[in-house]
Amino acid sequence: MRQLVTNQKMRTMSKRIAPFLFLIVFTFLSACTTDTAEIELQISATAPASATFPAPVTSTAPAPPTSTAAGIPTLDKWALWTNGTQLRGANTWQRIVVPKYDGSNFLGDGYIGPPYTQADFDALAALGANYVNLSHPGVYTERPPYVLDEKVVENLDKMIGMAANADMFAVITFRTGPGRNDFTFYRDDDWFAEEDLIENLWSDTDAQAAWAEMWRYTAERYRDNPVVVGYDLICEPNANEILDEWDKEEFFANYGGSVYDWYRWYPAIVAAIREVDGETPILVGGEGYSALDWLPYLELVDAERIVYTFHQYAPSMYTHQYPDEGYTYPGEFDTDYDGEDDAFDRNWISDYLSIAAEFSAGHGVPVAVNEYGVVRWAEGAPAFMRDEMEVFEELGINYALWVWDPVWQPWNEGVNFMTFRFGSDPNNITDVENDLQDTIMEFWAKNSIRPSASVEMTSMVLPVMPLYTSPGF
Repeated sequence: MRQLVTNQKMRTMSKRIAPFLFLIVFTFLSACTTDTAEIELQISATAPASATFPAPVTSTAPAPPTSTAAGIPTLDKWALWTNGTQLRGANTWQRIVVPKYDGSNFLGDGYIGPPYTQADFDALAALGANYVNLSHPGVYTERPPYVLDEKVVENLDKMIGMAANADMFAVITFRTGPGRNDFTFYRDDDWFAEEDLIENLWSDTDAQAAWAEMWRYTAERYRDNPVVVGYDLICEPNANEILDEWDKEEFFANYGGSVYDWYRWYPAIVAAIREVDGETPILVGGEGYSALDWLPYLELVDAERIVYTFHQYAPSMYTHQYPDEGYTYPGEFDTDYDGEDDAFDRNWISDYLSIAAEFSAGHGVPVAVNEYGVVRWAEGAPAFMRDEMEVFEELGINYALWVWDPVWQPWNEGVNFMTFRFGSDPNNITDVENDLQDTIMEFWAKNSIRPSASVEMTSMVLPVMPLYTSPGF
């Protein structure tokens, strides 16, 4: 099995599925599309008179409702990111299906997989989650000419609609798009041909310009949707891995200001969004797969309503261990590859997450963790997650678990290492009551706001911008 040897790579291994996905896809080798300009939101109920936010961090009350262009009263989305922890939920994951590698069943028979259903979203909401981070393909093609991919738009419409029907907020995260496909997240694996790996985004200014246009289109399409509360520009920027430069100082000394520098060109994406949508919060993660220890190097943009994000999988030898590796929480092992054992406990978590607290306080900006998690069989996982989420709460930040998988048997049989509802037995692939799930639900139970409780409206039809085809780049 492939092992990553540098501490930076181990830290940023995150949910790239890494060696797990290699084995799974190897094993499995031998979208609902709609043509409508509307999404029906089954949002009902009236905000009760006593509905309030939990104890705020930066103000004493949520911002008053505003009106969208469609005249629909809605909560100020910015308040969801700046008034203490308001959003607790999970990520979904999807990519464009590649039949020659995925076959006809592994990710489903649609254009994008694995397939989610309304029941999947309803089940997530029933556990207490009030938002879902849609880790989703971008709506422009990955290869030139970079034009609108209508099948991706249709799937994204469907996912947002299902989140709305489950009474959850949604953040749109684009994993892929012009010059980047999902293979970049497991680029060192050998189950796909080199020519099928697309990651010229980091060296191609045309692809970067198209990424901005893709987000302009997306913002114009969803700006009036009260469920969409954030635009996450790109999942895990990784130019440093493409350049094989894991030393942060060296990376920015050698490539800062160049075409490889995410901080040079992401402001153009922000500007494109703000030309059409001045309200929806924009989420920006840092280089190094958005690992927390890269956050201090993130350069801020001069714009309003920006949330700076990180992914938290440290220490990855614990969070991404195989069933027989034996790392425990609490425990004592070398967490930072310096050759010396460290005490891995709540103090370790608090000290590590202080990086986020210092960044937020130092710049006066909100931060959020839109990915975190642990393999379900890790010894002490419930205690680890409890301590980590307690620190998130103390910091007053929103957080989204990796990952909420759909009920899709071929996928569940192969990819289930973070499917917490399956319990701690690596061989079990059915839902069972378990301590890890109970811990997660305990924190999700703190959620006190949902779309139906933040706007006064009944079942409605929300207008969505019709599809159009761009001229390409």
